Amino acid sequence: MTREELFGQIRQKKSYLCIGLDTDIQRIPKHLLQKEDPVFEFNRQIIDATRDLCVAYKPNIAFYESLGAAGWESLAKTLAYIPSGHFTIADAKRGDIGNTSGLYARAFFDTLNFDAVTVAPYMGVDSVKPFLEFEDKWVILLALTSNQGSNDFQMTPQENGQPLFEKVMRRAMEWGSPEQLMFVVGATHPEKFQEIRAIAPEHFLLVPGVGAQGGNLESLSRYGLNEMGGLLVNSSRGIIYAGSGTDFAEQARTAALTVQQEMARLLT
Repeated sequence: MTREELFGQIRQKKSYLCIGLDTDIQRIPKHLLQKEDPVFEFNRQIIDATRDLCVAYKPNIAFYESLGAAGWESLAKTLAYIPSGHFTIADAKRGDIGNTSGLYARAFFDTLNFDAVTVAPYMGVDSVKPFLEFEDKWVILLALTSNQGSNDFQMTPQENGQPLFEKVMRRAMEWGSPEQLMFVVGATHPEKFQEIRAIAPEHFLLVPGVGAQGGNLESLSRYGLNEMGGLLVNSSRGIIYAGSGTDFAEQARTAALTVQQEMARLLT
């Protein structure tokens, strides 16, 4: 999916919601465990209930690979079921020496046909470049994450006083354009969005941490939105586990609708 196509989806749906399919077989409603593929059945119903309210889906790969071959099959079926107009993100956080990164890129872009994959930048340019060589595919680089441990390294001041995450962003912008490179910026750091937009005014930002992790949508949107949108705000547990009974999909839709309606207001 191209940048312009993604912007078009945001404008059409008045939404920049990404729904994280962090599907834990130990948390899904018990009645689904009778199904042949409980994980896919859960995802299918979530997608049916929310497809008109979001522009992207983001399976976290750990929830699938923890189940072995069956999990990878559930993931492949889920991807095939997601409507073609939605942006798909493999939340895999890969990144290794060049030839290994090339194989990771082939796995997620060619074999599974995701639109984007999250990548860890710690090993530098040769670990990221292989992901940038695929046409109309995206690298979503970890910059300032939403977890508590983000302060351990990402906020460490460098020689000129700028925190490490800023150095990562500025260097990575030399590797890829706004047409193929996004940054992960956690919603739990709303005070940083103004300076992040000053560094990267045109790049998309993938923003986790809204919902269960406590991020505030209005605060981050005030400075994170650009003139064409430019944000994908992810909510996982707050939507997909909004209910735990037989009406879990309806409860997920209600939760997603609440977020989408606020996004529509913030986009005007």
